[in-house]
Amino acid sequence: MGDLGNSTVDFHPKKPGMDKGGHEGDFGVTVEELCSLMELRGPEALQKIQENYTDTETLCHRLKTSPADGLSDNPADLEKRRQVFGMNFIPPKKPKTFLQLVWEALQDVTLIILEIAAIISLGLSFYQPPGGDTEACGNVSAGAEEEGEAEAGWIEGAAILLSVLCVVLVTAFNDWSKEKQFRGLQSRIEQEQRFAVVRNGTVIQIPVAEMVVGDIAQIKYGDLLPADGVLIQGNDLKIDESSLTGESDHVRKSIAKDPMLLSGTHVMEGSGKMLVTAVGVNSQTGIIFTLLGAGEVEEEKKDCKKEANSNSSTQFPSVEAKDHNIINGKQDGTLENNQNKAKKQDEAVAMEMQPLKSAEGGEVEEKEKKKSSVAKKEKSVLQGKLTKLAVQIGKAGLVMSAITVIILMLYFVIETFVIQGVVWLTECTPIYVQYFVKFFIIGVTVLVVAVPEGLPLAVTISLAYSVKKMMKDNNLVRHLDACETMGNATAICSDKTGTLTTNRMTVVQIYIGDQLFRNIPRPDQINPKTLELITSAISVNCAYTSKIIAADKEGGLPKQVGNKTECALLGLVLDLKQEYQAVREQIPEEKLYKVYTFNSVRKSMSTVIQMPDGSFRLYSKGASEILLTKCSFVLGRDGEARAFRPRDKDEMVKKVIEPMACEGLRTICIAYREFPADPMPDWDNETDIVSNLICITVVGIEDPVRAEVPEAIRKCQRAGITVRMVTGDNINTARAIAAKCGIIHPGDDFLCMDGKEFNRRIRNEKGEIEQERIDKIWPKLRVLARSSPTDKHTLVKGIIDSTIVEQRQVVAVTGDGTNDGPALKKADVGFAMGIAGTDVAKEASDIILTDDNFSSIVKAVMWGRNVYDSISKFLQFQLTVNVVAVIVAFTGACITQDSPLKAVQMLWVNLIMDTFASLALATEPPTESLLLRKPYGRNNPLISTTMMKNILGHAVYQLIIIFTLLFVGERIFDIDSGRNAPLHSPPSEHYTIIFNTFVLMQLFNEINARKIHGERNVFDGIFSNPIFCSIVLGTFAIQIVIVQFGGKPFSCSPLNVEQWLWCLFVGMGELVWGQVIASVPTHQLKCLKEAGHGSAPDMIMDEDLAEDEEEIDHAERELRRGQILWFRGLNRIQTQMEVVSTFKRSGSFQGAARRRSSVLSQLHDVTNNSTPSHVVLSTANATGAPGSESLHSVNGTS
Repeated sequence: MGDLGNSTVDFHPKKPGMDKGGHEGDFGVTVEELCSLMELRGPEALQKIQENYTDTETLCHRLKTSPADGLSDNPADLEKRRQVFGMNFIPPKKPKTFLQLVWEALQDVTLIILEIAAIISLGLSFYQPPGGDTEACGNVSAGAEEEGEAEAGWIEGAAILLSVLCVVLVTAFNDWSKEKQFRGLQSRIEQEQRFAVVRNGTVIQIPVAEMVVGDIAQIKYGDLLPADGVLIQGNDLKIDESSLTGESDHVRKSIAKDPMLLSGTHVMEGSGKMLVTAVGVNSQTGIIFTLLGAGEVEEEKKDCKKEANSNSSTQFPSVEAKDHNIINGKQDGTLENNQNKAKKQDEAVAMEMQPLKSAEGGEVEEKEKKKSSVAKKEKSVLQGKLTKLAVQIGKAGLVMSAITVIILMLYFVIETFVIQGVVWLTECTPIYVQYFVKFFIIGVTVLVVAVPEGLPLAVTISLAYSVKKMMKDNNLVRHLDACETMGNATAICSDKTGTLTTNRMTVVQIYIGDQLFRNIPRPDQINPKTLELITSAISVNCAYTSKIIAADKEGGLPKQVGNKTECALLGLVLDLKQEYQAVREQIPEEKLYKVYTFNSVRKSMSTVIQMPDGSFRLYSKGASEILLTKCSFVLGRDGEARAFRPRDKDEMVKKVIEPMACEGLRTICIAYREFPADPMPDWDNETDIVSNLICITVVGIEDPVRAEVPEAIRKCQRAGITVRMVTGDNINTARAIAAKCGIIHPGDDFLCMDGKEFNRRIRNEKGEIEQERIDKIWPKLRVLARSSPTDKHTLVKGIIDSTIVEQRQVVAVTGDGTNDGPALKKADVGFAMGIAGTDVAKEASDIILTDDNFSSIVKAVMWGRNVYDSISKFLQFQLTVNVVAVIVAFTGACITQDSPLKAVQMLWVNLIMDTFASLALATEPPTESLLLRKPYGRNNPLISTTMMKNILGHAVYQLIIIFTLLFVGERIFDIDSGRNAPLHSPPSEHYTIIFNTFVLMQLFNEINARKIHGERNVFDGIFSNPIFCSIVLGTFAIQIVIVQFGGKPFSCSPLNVEQWLWCLFVGMGELVWGQVIASVPTHQLKCLKEAGHGSAPDMIMDEDLAEDEEEIDHAERELRRGQILWFRGLNRIQTQMEVVSTFKRSGSFQGAARRRSSVLSQLHDVTNNSTPSHVVLSTANATGAPGSESLHSVNGTS
């Protein structure tokens, strides 16, 4: 295929007269010719086709394909096409290797500081003052020699290095396994995208990656085009090309004016067939990709996939081919810096601005990206709260560790040089330095324990675990944080068709020839002329992609393919013993003269055909109350048309349409009109064409409520979530279905209104929408009927922006149509339908319901609440350990000049707390009881009063025990005291008992932490979580090994059975103490109220979000695992304070800027998830900048 290079600009298409020998693979056209053809638009493209191929049919012929029958299914032919024209696929970047992940985990500043300190300590431990004259250095080193242990001084340094290595490996392994999971998810999403192509004359659905040049693809409303092509037949086709051109206006496509269709663009209206002319890297999207350096350009030239995004690996937003992931796909965010501009225009423009830089290399972008990744997306509520909490704890930890080090050093200096009056000798310097290094290590260790770097890990693990499990509950999560946001949902705006109902439609009543049949009539009960009209009207004026196929198994229901309403009408034709296929064979799709396709504004569809005598006939079908207003005649019993006066219409509405609607049926009117051949009607004047129609019939279509929906809605209402139905159906149908589902109950105070009434009530005289008007309506609104997509968006925005309730509402929305995009984006969580949903809707969504079922949404709520609770459990556990460890290290250091818990021990505790506990507590499965409480608000504190009571209660118990052991332990157990031991002295039993008791108390407290609402039975359901059990037992086993065999590296000396039993006994006391704490009524502990709020960054109101975002993002971009910040020291904190105050002055923040205006930013932020510190987690060069979040792999996952 020649060198495609990075651009297609310099191809020299062969002149049509050239010998065919020059063509590849004996096709009559080369890749280069097709590429250069696809770069043209409109008239230029038409001219080029005429010059080179005379017309599209010749082009089809040269590509050896048939416009009507498509390609043959001959594997050899398809393979050859792949070789010559490339595959429709882009190879993903290589995933990070385990070593790269290890390297990233090593970038953690705290760990680096520990490593340096350990190395210094290692080096100094080998130093002996010359002449062995240690006495001269005061008694500071005395005691070490007698033990003959001086040589073992290196062990502590080595042990610290080892434990650091251990932490690093665990972190890297976690990242690696997450990355693997998300890749699996990604590939699953990609396999799901299929497209309709014609092969051997039949329409089949094939995976997008299998499309080849020469395929004839059927395109329809809502599709995202997977390859470039030339239109060979189209009806009223409009395309949204903004993802490539940045122009938001829809572009009309027709064979006569502009037949060029490009990959990554959306079909907004109409239908048609296209000849695929370029796939993969040769398609327009693919070329841009090549410029953006996606994949390894070498291999890439060959193949490509329309989903640019396949290569964005772990990010799994690509539910469908994401077009513009063009940008997203190029992993490392060159475009990030364009985000602000791109917001205004659109992706493509941004692409033009700097495609080339990225081809050259990532360094520049890295820096740019750093600057620009300041939150583009309001952080998920939980993440905001957690980051703020981590920052607060970190500041406290930093202060504590600093004070610890200062006190230790001062005490040492005063004791040695002032009180003992020792003179500082040069040869003793290394020994003194060694002491200082030891103090420094203790300080750093206090900091390591204080900083809850396990928090982001817990969130990640919990989300990743939930996402995996949610797949089984038919929720395909595209943006990680959507899962947790669902737990806070207070309102769900649901579609009716297919979500609440089964979306298997059947015509059950029909009004025809002045008679209302409550069951389908026999063909002989209908006038033959009318019967013939109704058959052709339905057969021709339904998309030819809709059809009914015989059932798979005996006695099963026939399968409906395509639009379900149309299938119901085709089913009516079959019930009337007529054949729709016969009519379609007489009038194939190419012969349709003009099609006005269905859209949400028209709410009807019309098709014009030319009769044999040259005259025209228009068939129309649509919502009955809309179409009847355009009818001037109606067919009577004799099959003749008679006048249809306004009062006849009113009577028909009262006697036919309303009774049908009140039974929950959708009413569809079918009508027609004749036009003479001369004068030729003005087909573009749609209003005149679709008027003065003759009504043939009105049918009532039933779409039964799904059996499980009423129960699911009852669960939602019990959980404090309001369900509203937003539908395009008429108000009576909607009300009847809402009553069947249990959305409205007789006697309740609720509103049901249609779109017109809704708009009248929310707009002022000037026609502007006013928030206070919406606030009067939404709290009681339960059903919004005949609503347009804009109404849906207005309602969602109105509820989200409302301030009349003290909690900001969190809204989930379901949608399936192309035009639901804005509402899905605006909502806090957008659910798209996996089966009925269009590509466009899926792309705007956060979660895809793979079974289109409302009850799956309830499962999502359960999982979301579970994530929140898991994090709270972890917090409750972690903060108890933090408080105790920091206080023990601090007081111990001040009173005994040495931390009772050694550096290595602290690192082990840190490992239990952070990594293992986050695994154990974050994987608790959800229970139905989660649905019995109201949602937590957005501004609810993370740490409730009950949790605060538990944290402080357990901390008190643990501190009393540890200080008792520290100061009188040697007398209780009758052993040597370990206090005031000199440098490098052997480990004492005394301190080993303290360490062991401390760890065992944490283990039993981990069981207490499983309950956060003050429940008494902490063992409830413990065996349903094998991970939890194995982690607790595993930790216990390792602890035995450490104590009995850890020796010098862990500063442990083996304990006897009696001492072990005492340690265990004290540890189990935690469970008893937990019951004591549970008995204390929370509401009497007034003092805790503030504590709960103080440490929880609860007040993330929407306005504050702006300030927080700045603070959080400073923190997060820098914070590797939530720590570097403290090392940037107070200077950084001051800066933040300034930023915060500036923001306070500069006014409020647009609440819930949750979705960005342009798709570009939408796609990038997807990856901002866990921490926007490095934004696209691509795989190969995901920015592993120092200071990027350890969890980066989750960043990619959203």
